[in-house]
Amino acid sequence: MDITILAVGRLKGPEQELCERYVSRVKAMGRSLGIGDCRLVVLNEGRGGSLKARQSAEALALLQKAPDKSVLVALDEHGKDMTSQSFSKRITRFRDESVGQLVFVLGGPDGHGPELLQRAALKLSLSPMTMPHGLARAVCCEQIYRALTILANHPYHRE
Repeated sequence: MDITILAVGRLKGPEQELCERYVSRVKAMGRSLGIGDCRLVVLNEGRGGSLKARQSAEALALLQKAPDKSVLVALDEHGKDMTSQSFSKRITRFRDESVGQLVFVLGGPDGHGPELLQRAALKLSLSPMTMPHGLARAVCCEQIYRALTILANHPYHRE
């Protein structure tokens, strides 16, 4: 199973460095766990128009970047809350169900358009609190890495 993180909006600085660090760790650890490639794909924010028009344009751009038979996980403030343990189990289940492409999708500041939310197999909330977009992306990357460490019984995650 390959993992892709699709995100709207460019990052620079510490948040970008964190994302790159955790994606690199996922690549290194994933090989032994049946996880192939891990990559981060960044799209530009939608410009102009109404909120709904921006959401729709970003949703369509994100969907075009997602491989055809991929399983989408939309990060959404109204999504399901999960512990790191249950998140790890969910990723393991996707892997064991022979999902070829698992795609985590982070929308722009206006959130996801309905086109993307309807296509998502899982809507996931990182926190009930609002956080900056760059931090949310870094948390997503870290939690994917943490999920793999849990799967591998690695001491990174302690209970």
